[in-house]
Amino acid sequence: METEQRWIETYRTTLTPLWAYALRRAGGSRELAEDAVQEAWLRAVDRWSASGFPAEPLAWLQTVTRNLLADHFRRARPGSLEGARLDGTLEGRAPDAAAPLLQWALGRLPAREARLVEGYHLDGRDYADLARAERLTVRAVEGRLRRARERLRRLLAPYLQEDP
Repeated sequence: METEQRWIETYRTTLTPLWAYALRRAGGSRELAEDAVQEAWLRAVDRWSASGFPAEPLAWLQTVTRNLLADHFRRARPGSLEGARLDGTLEGRAPDAAAPLLQWALGRLPAREARLVEGYHLDGRDYADLARAERLTVRAVEGRLRRARERLRRLLAPYLQEDP
């Protein structure tokens, strides 16, 4: 396939899923998602022009986007998250207002633990799928995910609403 045509086709097939991925990870912030997608594509053009297209362009773009957003939330100060509250549980998706807080906390976990939490809770992947992706046993994924959630709870404890 001609290089220019390949760029166009790759852009068309990856933009919508990458945008949805970024928006979910950015807690619904359109501006932050747009910035992350744009930066990921700028890096792709730079990198792929030099070394060629990866086998899975969308996976490559999602990884870069995830890292960009994690860096963004890692730099956020907890004080700037004041008012963001969770409902006391990490099950299911966090409300949009709490997403920056959750992303901030995920940015403080080791990368492998953050990937497991994101994959299970945000992407809806099951233990077996995560085990294959991380080259672990299902039992190992269960244990690591349990420990990662406990670390998240400790990080988020000051921001969790108390039950009445």
